[in-house]
Amino acid sequence: MVIGHHVQPLHSEPLGQQQRAEVIAGEACAAGDQNPLCSSRPSLPGAGSYRMKHPPAPFALAQFALVQGRGFPGYRRQGSQNRITPMRIVMIGTGYVGLVSGVCFADFGHDVICVDKDTAKIDRLNAGQVPIYEPELDVVMTRNVEAGRLAFTTDLAAAVQGADAVFIAVGTPTRRGDGHADLTFVMAAATELARVAQNGVIVVTKSTVPVGTNRQVRDTIAAANPDLEFDVASNPEFLREGAAVQDFMRPDRVIVGVESDRAAKVLRNIYRPLYLRDFPIVVTDLESAEMIKYAANAFLATKITFINEVAALCEKVGADIKQVSWGMGLDGRIGNKFLHAGPGYGGSCFPKDTSALARIGQDHASPMYIVETVIEVNERIKRRMVDKLLNMCGDSFAGRTVGVLGVTFKPDTDDMRDAPSLTIVPALIGGGARVRVCDPQGRREGVALLHGVSWHDDAYDAAAGADLLVILTEWNEFRALDLKRLAGLMAKPCLADLRNIYSAADVRDAGFQTYTAIGRPGF
Repeated sequence: MVIGHHVQPLHSEPLGQQQRAEVIAGEACAAGDQNPLCSSRPSLPGAGSYRMKHPPAPFALAQFALVQGRGFPGYRRQGSQNRITPMRIVMIGTGYVGLVSGVCFADFGHDVICVDKDTAKIDRLNAGQVPIYEPELDVVMTRNVEAGRLAFTTDLAAAVQGADAVFIAVGTPTRRGDGHADLTFVMAAATELARVAQNGVIVVTKSTVPVGTNRQVRDTIAAANPDLEFDVASNPEFLREGAAVQDFMRPDRVIVGVESDRAAKVLRNIYRPLYLRDFPIVVTDLESAEMIKYAANAFLATKITFINEVAALCEKVGADIKQVSWGMGLDGRIGNKFLHAGPGYGGSCFPKDTSALARIGQDHASPMYIVETVIEVNERIKRRMVDKLLNMCGDSFAGRTVGVLGVTFKPDTDDMRDAPSLTIVPALIGGGARVRVCDPQGRREGVALLHGVSWHDDAYDAAAGADLLVILTEWNEFRALDLKRLAGLMAKPCLADLRNIYSAADVRDAGFQTYTAIGRPGF
């Protein structure tokens, strides 16, 4: 079901920003003194403004009051079910999903403790250092640590005392050899949690896990501590790297899989700030929640792979994939997202989740033929990029100098997992090319993954003396380059625009001799 609510306008006149914040802050306590946010109830004309025991989180007030720059009018929320009550949350795992989720829950106004076994990582977090690159995350983390709502520790036993919910957000990498999601870390976390958890806790799986995993978590905890009273829930994440904070704060939907009313109530309270802003919270059974995550990612991967195959056909028949994608995307049944042709998908989600879904289908004698084909075609697309570059170099990379702009799987992240660069750059090196790389955030991971390349802080430096320049990741820094300057710096001005940033006419006018793109005419 989708949770809805009834609201009644409180003011007939528009409110100023400060007044809106005060009204919403006051109404968070309107249900009575039992609400722990409130210590007294002095009156405010027309609404009720209450003194707060703890300063509310910026998200709960300012961002709650203003949605994307639009004034959020004052509302009186009907009934005690709409109280905003801070919860005590524990997040096991401070990787990408765990850290972003923990930080954002704290910004909702909840008390959050993030737990990790990696002492060095916890020390960095306690020193205010964010171990991953994600826009806005450092700012949100700092303000919630300073407000006393967010802490980091290696001590799970101490962290879970009094916790309303414990989220498991550990890694589920693809298992070597069979494509299954490796649940080793999930089950280890469940076992350790069972030994120290208190009665009444809700154990929520945030990690992306195969269908049936939450019941395995329940069985694992019950076996390790038969006397523990607890509930399990599934709460898959749908965060885009590079936009994770905004995705968490303004989600398309929140999926909650439960098997008890008590678990549903706790999750509703945790996500109350979103529910009060009309973001859908969809409550399902455990298996449906698990399947929604895999089905959604597989569908998006399919959409990307489809447009990449159409792009290859466009190159053969003389069509322009950008015009084709635009024409397709205007159809409301299709939409324009994930219709940008490129060198293939990568990252932490699509490759892992499509592989896991294909294995789930095989295990249940219901093969996912489309998903299996998507996986195969995506790998072929990456290899086709190598062939395109080889053709531009006269069928040999030997002795060539190649500049590569961008190696992360997408912009605004430092993540290189399954990035197209991990197929393309080694092929260049293996073919005898000298490779000069520039990426705003990719060097930290790339040094260990791309051996034999030189790293450069500037796109023009990477292009200097090159026989070929390849745009692999569409960072903003690469969208407005001085093409004439680039051409003048190169030994042989040839450009492979594998993200379709520039037009053939602009590239030709800048003095390039050869140009190729994806699904578009070159020269």
